[in-house]
Amino acid sequence: MSGTNGVNGSSAGAQNDAMIEIEDLWKTYQMGSEEIHALRGVSFAIPRGAYVAIMGPSGSGKSTMMNLIGCLDTPSKGKYLLNTRLVSEMDDDELAHIRNKEIGFVFQTFNLLPRASALHNVELPLIYNGTPSHERKDRAVKALQAVELGERIYHRPNELSGGQRQRVAIARALVNNPSIILADEPTGNLDSATSNEIMHLFDELHARGNTIILVTHEHDIANHAHRVIRLLDGQINSDEKINKASA
Repeated sequence: MSGTNGVNGSSAGAQNDAMIEIEDLWKTYQMGSEEIHALRGVSFAIPRGAYVAIMGPSGSGKSTMMNLIGCLDTPSKGKYLLNTRLVSEMDDDELAHIRNKEIGFVFQTFNLLPRASALHNVELPLIYNGTPSHERKDRAVKALQAVELGERIYHRPNELSGGQRQRVAIARALVNNPSIILADEPTGNLDSATSNEIMHLFDELHARGNTIILVTHEHDIANHAHRVIRLLDGQINSDEKINKASA
C-alpha cells in the first residue's frame, strides 16, 4: 500500500489511480453558540505521483485541509480516502498508524530534537514503528544521502544551517517511504536563496516519483507544483494545472 512510485499527473478526475479522494468534506468548529465552517463541502482527487500546492489566505481553510489530509484531525462530515482506505472514519489508533506509515511531514519550524544528531532525528519514525536498530540506521543514512547530507549525519541541529535542518526534516519525512510528502510552509523560516535550494530538492523528489502536497501562501513556492488548488472561505475557489513549459 505504501510507496511512492507512480504515474505523474494532476487531473482531479484521475480516479483510477487516485491516491487521495476527498468528497464533500466539511469541518465545523463549535465556538460557544456559533458554528464556524472551516471547510464547506470540498471535493477533489489527487493521483499518485502528483505535485500539488494548496493555497489560500489566512482563514481560507488551507491549514484545516492540511490537518485532515495529514490525519491530524477528522472531518465533521464527508469522505476522505487514502489509497482506497476510508480514513475519515478511522479511530485515533488507526489514524496514528496512517500518519506514521503513509505520510511524511515537513514543517516550517523543522521540529527536530535539538540534542539529537541528524541520524537520530531521521530514525525517529522508525523507532516509533518498531523497526530493528540495524535496519533503522541503514534506512536513515540512505535518506540523509538522498538529501545530500551524507557527511553530516552526526551533526546536531545547532551545527547545521537552516537549509540543512530542513533537509534533515525532509529525510525524516522520506525514511518510511510514505505515500505522500505533506509540506506545510516548508520555506517559511528560510532566506530566499535557501528557499530556492529546498524547492529544487522537492522538484527532484517529485521527479523520482514522490507524491508531494505543499501548503503555502507564497506564489513562487506554489509555482514549483504542477497543480494549484486555491481555497477561499472554506471552499475551492480554483483548481488549475500549471503549464511547466511556460512557468
